[in-house]
Amino acid sequence: MTGNTNSIENAGDPPRRDQSEPRRVHITRGLVDVLLELAEENEPSEMNVVLDATPASSFDATFDLDPETPILTHFYLPSAGQSVRKVFGVDLGTPAGRGRARFLTHPQGPFKLTERDDFAAVVLLAVPPWDDDTLGAFDRSGRKLELVVVDAEPPVEEL
Repeated sequence: MTGNTNSIENAGDPPRRDQSEPRRVHITRGLVDVLLELAEENEPSEMNVVLDATPASSFDATFDLDPETPILTHFYLPSAGQSVRKVFGVDLGTPAGRGRARFLTHPQGPFKLTERDDFAAVVLLAVPPWDDDTLGAFDRSGRKLELVVVDAEPPVEEL
């Protein structure tokens, strides 16, 4: 069945998204500002920070987004649980099932993902001079994604 896109093997699959359609990554303005400030403070050292998202429906603000759209809102400190990780190899700094995005810095460049980088479903990458123009989003294959900055405060979390 070559050339037939409606073959039986594909009948139950969801329709494939056009590869030319840009994927969007949403992030709060506050998180962008904090991450870029941390990157500048840590220069010349590289950073590798786990990011996490909150569904759009959890915000008080109204967005023109699907309610389940993830918006990157916070990060987990890279040093949290580091001693346990070194001894036992267990990451206690990131809750299980969380953190499908990462923030990486390349203080000496390049502005692209490299083989040395830790990959995630979404990778935010920043290079000097640490501003919005030198911050980008990439998928795990290194393809650039559209980064949409949302000017809204995430919901307050309680312990």
